[in-house]
Amino acid sequence: MRLSDWFEQPFYFSVMENLDNIRKQIQAVDKEMAALFERRMQLAKGVMEFKQASGLPIYDEEQEKKILAHSAEYVQDPSLKEYHRIFVKNLMDVSKAYQERVMDKMKVAYCGIPGAYAHIAARKLYPTAQLISYPDFASAYMACEAGEVDVTLLPMENSHAGDVGDVMDLAFYGSLFVNVVVEMSIVQNLNGVKGAKISDIKKVVSHPQALAQCTEYIHKHGFEEEAFGNTAVASKYVSERGDVTLAAISSEETAELYGLEILERKINTSNTNSTRFAVFSRTMNSTASKEHLGEHFILVFTVKNACGALAQALNLIGSHGFNMSSLHSRPLKGKMWGHYFFAELEGSVNSQDGQDLLIQLNTICSKMKHLGSYRQLTFDS
Repeated sequence: MRLSDWFEQPFYFSVMENLDNIRKQIQAVDKEMAALFERRMQLAKGVMEFKQASGLPIYDEEQEKKILAHSAEYVQDPSLKEYHRIFVKNLMDVSKAYQERVMDKMKVAYCGIPGAYAHIAARKLYPTAQLISYPDFASAYMACEAGEVDVTLLPMENSHAGDVGDVMDLAFYGSLFVNVVVEMSIVQNLNGVKGAKISDIKKVVSHPQALAQCTEYIHKHGFEEEAFGNTAVASKYVSERGDVTLAAISSEETAELYGLEILERKINTSNTNSTRFAVFSRTMNSTASKEHLGEHFILVFTVKNACGALAQALNLIGSHGFNMSSLHSRPLKGKMWGHYFFAELEGSVNSQDGQDLLIQLNTICSKMKHLGSYRQLTFDS
């Protein structure tokens, strides 16, 4: 039989009719899926708007893992479960890309100049946002209060220099909340102008803390040193001078920003230096899970001027099962020898114990503010 004769057989047409019918059904399913996709993306935009208002990053690794872990439960056919997981993962990637594009309009304030560690932390946390530099902590903070920016990122504590008191004061007296805390480890590199070699370098410039972290390396090479306001300013200075005998101690991103070459990496003696940045926003994130193991919350409070008042507050915290990861005291403005306290606690404030704690602290503290809840993120500079 010729091939053309086979095409004319009734069997062939019945197969084609069946295939055509299947394709029409797939088209109908695709139409339903397109409508559901559009609805899902609208909801994703709603999530993005909430995150933008609360200063939360788009990518939530733990939430994504949770969704993927449960995605197989919706599929009955065992042979399709893994394919459905891939489908959901791709769908979430598309959703993140869409949220990032919409979030392009987000404005993030920081203190310093491009290339400073605050700038690096802000860019890592909000890669598509508009980053706006402010000359000091207060102006960056007030920009968020006034609605000029969506969030403000400020340093809260350094592992070597201790807490940043001015930022804690802003947190206590101001109206903003903390929903994100980022710990960024500091890696120092020796950065020079293009064509320079280590043997050419005679003088290094950087922030005093960065110079101190690299003392052993500096002494080993017999470099002169000069302190600058921050590592980014030092790198900008080296770039503008164009002198092969001059190098800056700063991060890889700062070197790239100012067109410098990395002459040697990781020259800091200690690898334990890190800075914690807090993201301040006008809205408190109240969606944290009651059972979230990686959660922390911050309380700022004053106690009455009475014997054992502070001990009473601390005992309440302990009796409700919360461990204090840190406790700082700061002088109260306008009150001689008065202090307020800045405490970070491990656990969920949304649990029953957390809610009871807030109620009871309010009865014994002169002033008490729940500054916010967060899961700490970690970056390398």
